[in-house]
Amino acid sequence: MVRCSWAGNDPLMVAYHDDEWGVPVHDDRRLYEKITLEGAQSGLSWRTILAKREGYRAAFAGFDPAKVARFTPARVERLLQDPGIVRNRMKVESTIDNARAVLRLQRDEGSLDAYLWGWVDGTPIVHRRKGLGDIPAQTDLSKAISKDLKRRGFRFVGPTTVYAMMQSVGLVNDHTVDCFRHTQLAG
Repeated sequence: MVRCSWAGNDPLMVAYHDDEWGVPVHDDRRLYEKITLEGAQSGLSWRTILAKREGYRAAFAGFDPAKVARFTPARVERLLQDPGIVRNRMKVESTIDNARAVLRLQRDEGSLDAYLWGWVDGTPIVHRRKGLGDIPAQTDLSKAISKDLKRRGFRFVGPTTVYAMMQSVGLVNDHTVDCFRHTQLAG
């Protein structure tokens, strides 16, 4: 079975590739989780973040933005002692700020789902990438979404992070054409 080469042989990465990456996500909590994890990954490996995902879910109330938005400075200090997450103050605080931004966005746009999927008219963009070298780190669309998210108060949502999130939640299908998931998700 041929899969994207970035998945390698690590069972956690293979499972993520096979079961999640590029699969369309329409649940606001899961979308908020993906924004958070992609931002946390900045400067680290995705493998590191996947290994800490359950720690993040426990630390951030299952990614319920209404609950996370109420986190206090004292809660931030406790989170900075939690080995189950990346203990970077800016990343922890951005998770809370982003929860508040999600709530504002839900009020203004109806849902995070409607907002994100509106950028692609509700349909994943299917690319025909031959190899990893053909996959850009960012696109004009990820730059536009990044700019708008920042305008709305989101943090750790640069164009590269946004493009990784777009790939993760299925807004784009960047599985290479030889990967078994490309055709499954394109059809």
